[in-house]
Amino acid sequence: MPLMRQPHIAEQDLFYAELIHAQRELSDEQADMMLAKLVLILANHVGDRAVLSEAIELARSNTVSSGA
Repeated sequence: MPLMRQPHIAEQDLFYAELIHAQRELSDEQADMMLAKLVLILANHVGDRAVLSEAIELARSNTVSSGA
């Protein structure tokens, strides 16, 4: 299963709002921890090491190139 790079989330705006809402009233440290846990939960769900490695590289290269 290759890494899906096209939008694939149903109701993307609602998902984004839910993600932001879940971080309300959390400290920055708690929000970072929640996001890290979410990443690990979703990585476990995906399970495919090649896809996970590709996603890690994509996220890292995108972050480095954007200066963020």
